Amino acid sequence: MKEFFTQFFTWWNGQTLGTRFFTWRKGVFVGTDEFGNTYYRYVQPQAIDSNVGAERRWVIYNGDADASKVPPGWRAWLCHNGDVPPSEEAYRPHSWEKPYVPNMTGTAQAYRPQGSQLGAGQRPAATGDYVPWTPGE
Repeated sequence: MKEFFTQFFTWWNGQTLGTRFFTWRKGVFVGTDEFGNTYYRYVQPQAIDSNVGAERRWVIYNGDADASKVPPGWRAWLCHNGDVPPSEEAYRPHSWEKPYVPNMTGTAQAYRPQGSQLGAGQRPAATGDYVPWTPGE
């Protein structure tokens, strides 16, 4: 029962009921990535956007909806930057592509640059180069 209400009222816990129904009715399975996300497509009779064409593409996340969990090859396919999905070609990541790191924003592991109020350690002393604006000057 909890799963039903989660799918009915939230979008961040995987697919909603509407997405599940549309996928079941019209979605054509394309492939799965290493994170367990599944990818679908649907070719409509007419184009809804001349830039994209008649094909709709979408992902159903495995777990929380986190766009950073989509690998670069699949991201390119979803954004219509490529016509062939990675499941149908021998896609290999480039040497400069980094492995997946979850988005840590809002957590204790978030990136805190040097001098940040939330960062560890001592803030550097003010340099005295700041001059506040005064009206009429």
